[in-house]
Amino acid sequence: MTASLTAPGDVRATRPGAPQPAAFRLDTASLHASVTDPALTSMTLLNDIAGRYPRAVSFAAGRPYEGFYDTGSLPRQLRAFEEHLEKEAGLGPDDVRRTFFQYGRTKGVIHELIARHLELDEALTADAESIVVTTGAQEAMVLVLRALRRDAQDVVLAAAPAYVGFLGATRLVDIGVRPVREGPGGIDLDDLTEQIRRARQEGLRPRACYVVPDFANPSGASMSLEDRQRLVDLAEREDILLLEDNPYAFFHAGTPRLPALKALDRARRVVYFGSFSKTAYAGARIGYVVADQPVTGDGSGAVLFADQLARLKSMLTLNTSTVAQAAIGGFLIENGCSMERATRRVAAVYRRNLRAVLDGIEERFGRRSGFRPAGAVSWNTPSGGMFVVLTLPFVADDAALERSAAEFGVLWTPMHHFYGGAAGFHQIRLSFSVLTPEQIAEGLDRLASFAATGPRLDRRTMTERTPS
Repeated sequence: MTASLTAPGDVRATRPGAPQPAAFRLDTASLHASVTDPALTSMTLLNDIAGRYPRAVSFAAGRPYEGFYDTGSLPRQLRAFEEHLEKEAGLGPDDVRRTFFQYGRTKGVIHELIARHLELDEALTADAESIVVTTGAQEAMVLVLRALRRDAQDVVLAAAPAYVGFLGATRLVDIGVRPVREGPGGIDLDDLTEQIRRARQEGLRPRACYVVPDFANPSGASMSLEDRQRLVDLAEREDILLLEDNPYAFFHAGTPRLPALKALDRARRVVYFGSFSKTAYAGARIGYVVADQPVTGDGSGAVLFADQLARLKSMLTLNTSTVAQAAIGGFLIENGCSMERATRRVAAVYRRNLRAVLDGIEERFGRRSGFRPAGAVSWNTPSGGMFVVLTLPFVADDAALERSAAEFGVLWTPMHHFYGGAAGFHQIRLSFSVLTPEQIAEGLDRLASFAATGPRLDRRTMTERTPS
């Protein structure tokens, strides 16, 4: 007699032919609303389309340039960080090994190197203990928003259009976003003041404003020095925080850089997000937040906002990968902790590509190009960064992107994703960071061919959309 390998009641013991229980299913209505929120699906949409059309020229991905990546640099940089721990930090062999291989300090192990970088490149004096090293800047955004969101009355403000990652982070923590107009010079300060006051009239608590002062994603807009100072003053006057995101500032036109908002901050109104994804290795997933605001009221005396964020992080990711931090730490050490120095070669590539995109758009869509209707096509002219925005005389939504990929072999990002689906239906974002000038020319040729057929797009869709 063969012994049974199943326990009584085990579904595997059900006799052949017996009815099987229905597989358990989850209904999206039973899950958090963020799982179906458009702000969280835009990135997967682009990845899906790119995967289905691998031969398409892609202006969609906002990835950093890959031409200078070298796997051989990783061992060298890990060794540089190891020597830093031995010689500068004075750690013995056991502590060095522990730093690399064990669970790490929640606030990070390269915080002092980041503080040096900020002082060198941003003229920003930051206490290393006010820095929390995170798994990408995305985690930093979630931590800050989670800390600020006390109840449903709390809201944040953001220039529209805004980075979809920030919009997605607000959905994850259930904090409302009030859009603020943006122009070529960045966020509209008069409208920001109006939106803050209107929110308060509605019984809401405006907590912070998210802003990218240099070459914003997706618009490419940059703020003047005067407006940066006005914004910092406005934050103090209106009693809000500024959430400054600064991933693109080093990709400028070669002119002197303007100071970060945090460098102008004298009242600790600015929480500063930084990232090494665009400037070093995206795969390391290393970002950070400078949160030097004092927090009082729990009876333990004043602590830094960074300490509160570390408490939240300890329940989310526990700590940021120490191996990834070591690689970025070595990268910083090799470049004297200056990211301005480290990014000179890649910044030159982006300047070249930006020029190729702007010249190519003018050649294909300008009034002398013969393109019709040329007067209805417009574009911005950022002075740096990784993005250009093109406005078209027809709806350029997800369905149009699908057609562009399938019939013309060119990808781009519909701008309505950056407006939370409320506007931007005639605009597309072109990212040029990973392309060669030859690919840019070919992609713009395909885009012009697609745009020439634009009026044939689904007219029902066009009537249902509200032009931006």
